[in-house]
Amino acid sequence: MIAEYFPILLFIVIGIVVGLALPLAGAILSRTLRSHNPDAAKLSAYECGFDAFEDARTKFDVRYYLVAILFIIFDLEIAFLFPWAVALDQIGLTGFVAMMIFLTLLVVGFIYEWKKGALDWD
Repeated sequence: MIAEYFPILLFIVIGIVVGLALPLAGAILSRTLRSHNPDAAKLSAYECGFDAFEDARTKFDVRYYLVAILFIIFDLEIAFLFPWAVALDQIGLTGFVAMMIFLTLLVVGFIYEWKKGALDWD
């Protein structure tokens, strides 16, 4: 039974090793190969040449977050549409109806956001 799960375990171990080794190797290489000549401008908090005009903890408008959430929703919609389109001939009418229900719910949500004014920038 363990032999059945060995490829999965091997994949996880390789993923952990690569995930730990690459950033460590990158840090070591960048530390050894970089040129290090700091001056007062480079060591300052703002390297753009002028001080910040506002506090870094200012509040963003809620509409910024609503647009970000809408982007994530429609990005995920596209991520679900590609495999569905590829496998449409195998999943048949049931898969088609399920995707139409999914798309209908997303369109209703989009219309709701539109009517609420989440996409209007005053």
